[in-house]
Amino acid sequence: MTPIIISIAAGCSTLVGGLLALRLRDRLHLILGFSAGAVVAVAFFDLMPEALRLSDTVFGVENIVSCVALGFLLYLLLDRLLLLHNHAHEDHEHDAPLGHVRAGSLSLHSFLDGIGIGLAFQVSAGVGAVVALAVLAHDFSDGINTVNVVVRYGNDRTSALRWLIVDALAPILGVVTTLFFRLPEAELGVLLAMFAGFFLYIGASDLVPESHHVHPTFWTTAMTIFGAAFLFAVIRLASL
Repeated sequence: MTPIIISIAAGCSTLVGGLLALRLRDRLHLILGFSAGAVVAVAFFDLMPEALRLSDTVFGVENIVSCVALGFLLYLLLDRLLLLHNHAHEDHEHDAPLGHVRAGSLSLHSFLDGIGIGLAFQVSAGVGAVVALAVLAHDFSDGINTVNVVVRYGNDRTSALRWLIVDALAPILGVVTTLFFRLPEAELGVLLAMFAGFFLYIGASDLVPESHHVHPTFWTTAMTIFGAAFLFAVIRLASL
């Protein structure tokens, strides 16, 4: 039941991010900076160690690290082929259908976030809680991105709100999906390694650039470091 509750919280985080994006579009860079540090920290300090612990005796350290790289590259392909997260350009400002495609891709990503939460809880409550915390921070930025891409491509606020609701429901559906299957530890470790690659890509290619976009970098950089340090502390406390 806990993963379901957390997935609902993730959906609420998406809604809050999107609604704030409609009102405070130029004052969210500090939160995005924190989110970038948080998701990168979860990849390095939680998902990768857990993946190695679960799977290294079966698949070997080199193969697990390769799965991290594979996850990073697969998400790169999704980013390029399905238009995930990329910033809208002014020359497409009135290309409304493209805005819907991008919003749909963001919703797909939120669905994957929900699967990540569900799989993490299959490992342990501690791992699930840490991953959930990072997803909550990240889904806030997803809500911002969903609203921004729909509006920037010439769609109205009503369309943006509809896509925001879809994006908010997506992580709940992702968690529900994981309730219908359980994976052996070794295979679960492989998937966690791939999700670590996903998180590294999200932080490095999306959240960090977005948090610095047309803003001074000092405070956003400070928030990124703080986000990483905060998640590091949470992870260490959860393992005690």
